[in-house]
Amino acid sequence: MLLGSVEAGGTKFVCAVGNEDYRIIDKTQFPTTTPEETLQKTVDYFKKFPELKAISVASFGPIELRQNSPKYGYITNTPKPGWANTDFVGRLKKDFDVPIYWTTDVNGSAYGEYVMATLFNEKINSLVYYTIGTGVGAGAIVNGHFIGDLGHPEMGHVRLKRHPDDLDFKGICPFHGDCLEGLVAGPTFEARTGKKGQDIPLTDHVWDIMAFYVAQAAIQVTLILRPAKIVFGGGVVSETFLKKVRAQFKELLNNYVDVGDVDKYIVMPLVKENGSATVGDFALALKEYNK
Repeated sequence: MLLGSVEAGGTKFVCAVGNEDYRIIDKTQFPTTTPEETLQKTVDYFKKFPELKAISVASFGPIELRQNSPKYGYITNTPKPGWANTDFVGRLKKDFDVPIYWTTDVNGSAYGEYVMATLFNEKINSLVYYTIGTGVGAGAIVNGHFIGDLGHPEMGHVRLKRHPDDLDFKGICPFHGDCLEGLVAGPTFEARTGKKGQDIPLTDHVWDIMAFYVAQAAIQVTLILRPAKIVFGGGVVSETFLKKVRAQFKELLNNYVDVGDVDKYIVMPLVKENGSATVGDFALALKEYNK
């Protein structure tokens, strides 16, 4: 059985075809340009696989997930130029008469990590997945189901206590300024220092400031959801950075609740090279096909 995955990011699209064992058979990627051009490339790619049985799309957002909404399947009020009010699912349905699952990029990644944890025999019923890259977002799963009723969570836009060495930085979020995304997304490095993140050594104090904010986000979901683990992915995240996050987490939480071994609680993705969303998409496409 062939299943389709669309990881629709604000910078690039990753389209893949795989099977019910979540193994990739073919994959391509291309830059995210205009909706017309990018969605046409997506359609053209999947047309090469006429035996495709279902597709799952994990998209940047915000998106409309409520199936009773006339805007279901749309990217809604995104700050990405040209993409607001884009009928993503509707465009795919014009060419493909197959079930299509529609969710956020981070929900797709969260589901991929949940599936992989099951395959690795981890006895967990819940997790939260954060991506920290061009933007910041998170998806949460409890007992195999996504959290969110009126819509998907927007954990990248929570408010945080400011680091005393960072009070002059206004943040870069166009909606909130200094929310989590506005303080730790990849572009904040250049906004703060004039240098890109990959050019700043992990010994630089800016990484400690970032870890202070990311640790607060981890504390928030710990105290609100009490998940089995928190996974951090995205281009900003590395194991060295997570060591700083864990240290800040332990200091700020101050043993208020038990999370077990913090090295196993705050972790890198099981799926390497930020491929969690593709695995999640295959699993969600299969689930949609079997409904």
